[in-house]
Formats: sequence, structure tokens, C-alpha cells
Amino acid sequence: MSIAANLADVRRRVAEAARRAGRDPDDVTVIAVSKTFSAAHVREAWAAGQRDFGENKVQEALQKIDQTADIPARWHLIGHLQSNKARKAAGAFACIHSVDSVELLQRLDAAGRTNLDRVPEVLIQVDLAGETTKFGIPERDAEQCVRQALTSDGVKLAGLMLMPPWNDDQEQTRPWFVRLREFRDGLIDSGVPPASLRHLSMGMSHDFEAAIEEGATLVRVGTAIFGKREARA
Repeated sequence: MSIAANLADVRRRVAEAARRAGRDPDDVTVIAVSKTFSAAHVREAWAAGQRDFGENKVQEALQKIDQTADIPARWHLIGHLQSNKARKAAGAFACIHSVDSVELLQRLDAAGRTNLDRVPEVLIQVDLAGETTKFGIPERDAEQCVRQALTSDGVKLAGLMLMPPWNDDQEQTRPWFVRLREFRDGLIDSGVPPASLRHLSMGMSHDFEAAIEEGATLVRVGTAIFGKREARA
């Protein structure tokens, strides 16, 4: 199938999942994860109506952003961000999903303050499972990071992000999506402005339907759009 056909199928599945949950499908944004794929793939997806793209690595993303500078795509950083690349990331991405420490937040804030005309949105990546192989801020420390973000001028807090333990069965990952939604709701109940936590970034190609049913507003879909990952050179 072509990228256009894949996108049409993903959009259909997104809409069906949203309707099952009594939600408006327009409240869910599909991020086409273009990591390891070329700028030509991005252009093909753009031609099919895709506007949001996600990358894992800053350097690969910067090259791709430069190669597609003639199209106003909205770029998301969804992979781990090293503190020493915070300045580059702040200037390149509309939204950074992977803020996993107060230190990284502070670096992004400082970088963002140098150009207040282009302040990136940030999501706090919450580690609910305590997996040593994944990044994320522990749930017990996440509220501190959220409240720090609220006082920052160089970034704009927009929500939370989750990378649950991998499982091919989305019913096994569903409870993690529920937990992130409940954690978000608890923060709002404690006084965090709802607009600052409007996004829940959760769900990928294998489980985005369950994520949407549990409240996801941003789903990170790569394989279902672009196909199997291309091997890196």
C-alpha cells in the first residue's frame, strides 16, 4: 500500500476509536513518525494531507527539516533529548514530547528565552513502569517538573507523554494509558490549569486505538504509515 493509502486507513481507525469513546476525532492529532525515513517519504505524506511529523534524534531531524524547508510541517521531537542538545531542539521543534528531568526543562527554558517569538511546547514524559531501559521522570517527581514548567517563559507546558512497557496486545497497554490520564486529572484537581495539560501523547502503531479510547490527543504512528523501518546506513 502507498503512504496515502496507509494514512487513510490510520485516519479511519483513529476516527472509529474516537467515536467509540464518545470523542470528536478532530481532537486527536496523528504524528507521522518519520525516523529513518527520507525527506521524500515526508513529502509524500505531506501530499496526502499529513501535517505533523515526529523524529527521535535531533541531528537526523535537523537534516530532514532543512530538506523540507519549503513545506510548513509541524515537527515533534519524540525521542530522548540529551541536555547538551537542548538549544538546537528548542529552535527546531514545535513540540518536544520527551522532557524527563527538571534539568532538561531548565535548559530548554533558557534556550527558549533567547527567541520568545518561537517558544516550543513541551510535554513531561512520565515513567509509570520504572523500566530501566526507558527514559522518563518517575511519577513521584513528575508534579515538581510540571509546576516548574508552569513558571517557565521559554517553553510552554502542553501536557504529558508516556512510553508504556511494550506489548503486542493493546489491552495489556491500556491500563498504562488509564494511569497517565488519571495522573493528569489529579494534577488538574490540584490546581494545574487544564489548558497546560490538554495533551496526552500516548499510543503507537500497535496500540493507538486503545490510547485514543483512554484519552490520547497525540498518537505517534510510524510503521502503520511508512511501513517497516528502513535499516540505517
